[in-house]
Amino acid sequence: MNEREAVEFLKGILNIYSPSGEEGPLARYLAESLEKRGLRAYVDDVGNVIAAFSRPIPDEPELIFLGHIDTVPGFIPVREEGGKIFGRGAADAKGPIAAFLVAMLRVKPETPVVFVGAVGEEAESIGAKYVIPRFKPKNAVVGEPGQWEGITLGYKGRLIIRYNLSKPKAHTAAPSPTAPEEAFLFWQELKAWAEGFNQARSPFERVDICLTEICSQNEAFSSSVEMGLELRLPPGLEPSALTTTALSLAKGATLEFSGEEKAFVAQRNNPLVRAFLRAIRAEGGTPRFKLKSGTSDMNLAGPSWQCPILAYGPGDSSLDHTPWEHIEVEDYLKAVKVWERVLTLLSGGGNEALD
Repeated sequence: MNEREAVEFLKGILNIYSPSGEEGPLARYLAESLEKRGLRAYVDDVGNVIAAFSRPIPDEPELIFLGHIDTVPGFIPVREEGGKIFGRGAADAKGPIAAFLVAMLRVKPETPVVFVGAVGEEAESIGAKYVIPRFKPKNAVVGEPGQWEGITLGYKGRLIIRYNLSKPKAHTAAPSPTAPEEAFLFWQELKAWAEGFNQARSPFERVDICLTEICSQNEAFSSSVEMGLELRLPPGLEPSALTTTALSLAKGATLEFSGEEKAFVAQRNNPLVRAFLRAIRAEGGTPRFKLKSGTSDMNLAGPSWQCPILAYGPGDSSLDHTPWEHIEVEDYLKAVKVWERVLTLLSGGGNEALD
């Protein structure tokens, strides 16, 4: 697969719209496309794409690549313009998936390597939760954007809060706060708690709090408000500690919690990381370690697999979920070259070759 074919491969999967819950057409396309190119590929019971050159597909591979084929909603017409490819998922995370698959097809690694295109990462990670217990890899890479010179070693945890409050309706001149006022007070107090916690801490050690939505409604005899919040949690801060804090501030409101992933930071002194350092330098780059404020399937896979793990892929993560999401063609093709070198090292004799 030459460079133009690699670009067209990415554009092809970008053209198949796959928001969370609607990944089926892309999963089938990838499985059929990879089968035609010589891999064993199938769609599992929850919709993940699983593929490998090895037959049967090993459950203890030398390396597993865990990417996600779903995106956030909002189709972006696919176009190539000014050295960029625009499209929903170009950065998050079809670009990283395409870069790995192109390299895998070029190298055809002799060492067992498994590709997983997981569903639902942008929702509740049902794909990763299903596949993680079914494999025990020696090394793992999560496909997420960090640009071709970046090696991501950590992600913050996450807690999603759904706030609901309903009160009997009262005159606006009454002294008691309305339901929207109480919701606003909850937001202010939770934000103040986070600001206090964050004092003298580095960005990755802080709690990030975001009000994602708020909606109030007045009926004949009641007033209600619903509010959505997302908190990103640093290492050492358990989601359960945040639920306790939030409940203490709720004052009669009902809180529903989801997400509840812990932060995860991988080790950097291992053969897998060294392979990427070597490959990036060989392509003329300067490797950079990154810690991300978001959350990924690495938060689930890292603690479960207990093996060397990192996140890698082309694309600028600041463009994730935006209406102008795109990827630089040069960034994408450089990542393909890095992956070729890493897979070649693996094919030369596993971890000894990586070392």
